[in-house]
Amino acid sequence: MDEKINYDNEIVRKFVLATLLWGVVSLLIGVIIAFQMIFPEVNVHPWLSFGRLRPVHTNGIIFGFTGGAIFATIYYAVPRLLKTPMWSSALANVQFWMFNLTIVLAALSLMAGFTQSKEYAELEWPIDLLIVVWWVILAVNFIMTLKNRKEKHIYVAVWFLFSMIITIAVLYLVNNAAIPVSLTKSYSIYSGVIDANIHWWYGHNAVAFFLTTPLLAMMYYYLPKHTRLPIFSHRISIIHFWSLIFLYIWAGPHHLLYSPVPNWLQTVGMLFSLMLIAPSWGGMLNGFLTLTQAKEKLRTDATLKFILVSLTFYGMSTLEGPLMAIRDVNSLSHYTDWTIGHVHAGGLGWVHGICAASIYYLVPRLWNTNLHSEKLAETHFWVSTVGILLYVVSMWVSGVTEGLMWRAVDAAGNLQYPSWVEIVNELFPYRLVRALGGVLFLSGFIIMIVNVLKTIKTAGSGYKPVDLREGVKASA
Repeated sequence: MDEKINYDNEIVRKFVLATLLWGVVSLLIGVIIAFQMIFPEVNVHPWLSFGRLRPVHTNGIIFGFTGGAIFATIYYAVPRLLKTPMWSSALANVQFWMFNLTIVLAALSLMAGFTQSKEYAELEWPIDLLIVVWWVILAVNFIMTLKNRKEKHIYVAVWFLFSMIITIAVLYLVNNAAIPVSLTKSYSIYSGVIDANIHWWYGHNAVAFFLTTPLLAMMYYYLPKHTRLPIFSHRISIIHFWSLIFLYIWAGPHHLLYSPVPNWLQTVGMLFSLMLIAPSWGGMLNGFLTLTQAKEKLRTDATLKFILVSLTFYGMSTLEGPLMAIRDVNSLSHYTDWTIGHVHAGGLGWVHGICAASIYYLVPRLWNTNLHSEKLAETHFWVSTVGILLYVVSMWVSGVTEGLMWRAVDAAGNLQYPSWVEIVNELFPYRLVRALGGVLFLSGFIIMIVNVLKTIKTAGSGYKPVDLREGVKASA
């Protein structure tokens, strides 16, 4: 029984709080750079300019906020699924502090202008090495816990998390191989087309194995736990896992359509992207069909509403992405705001939705108390959902408008809009709506933080790691 095993909840608490901290900071930066795009005067200092803050925002959201939620889930769910404590609480704490040090160093170095200029891999080599150290610590702790498990059956959520640990390690080591020339500068060992291809093999699979597979593990864990109902189909979950990890790894070249990358390789990326629709929608439907067993609870439970919306955006994004990988569609969408809309439909809708649900699930159990306010959670849901819709729809319209204006020609075959400034002015209202949607989304996130802090306050100030039953319910 769970209550007889001494699970370390303290490390989970720390990662939950870190998740909230890096989330609000990164979202605030995201709102700032959204306004910088439409009001250039907001770029007040080189360290605070769009070019410096944009990678701080992306790294903070992907690795700070999402990473914190993933690691909280690993240290909470994995021991419970395997019926054994994590192998080493000391290693978990070392990883926690090294993880947070990495986020701080990443923000400072990027704001100072030290970068490898690679999407999602901007950090220079000393920070890369720091990440490798604490990733190895995480892997050792995870594998040893798996080795010592008392539960013979390995639930699919553990498979998804293990695939993240192994695959991200390979991707990171290969893509970030570089020759240092100083403490703050290095050069990739690859060049030209090879460098581009390896980078987007990494870049797309960073999305696959850091923003998808561990988030699916969270869906497969928190959804049945919160509803107290089994997942609709374990068979579908296994098929979902194996087909997804096999197909996803080959889809990277779709980022390089109409580039010097060999045409056959571009086609491979496009075809594997299209095939990804099947396992992605299989996983989405597995989640939806589980939710149909709890239809009545959906009306009053904000946690389930977040899961419902996150699955919806997961389905939308995993259909939209493959469609954008088709050459004819890509010729219109690439380099436009449509891509921004696609990324944020997945990021704000799918990733945030599952992470928010995980936080609302974990906090009452970690601090052994009821959620301060279900009404605040409901408010957070609606405010953030409206913010997402404003953001994503405005970027869809802006992107299609932008792409059409780029390719528009007059009767003589000359560009109809030769001035870049003319196109930027046309996109102003859409980008303003995007910024306002970001403000709304940030407001919802702050509501969640207030709710969580008030919940913690009602529980007292104790951080003693005690076992908490899974059955603690949030207040109505």
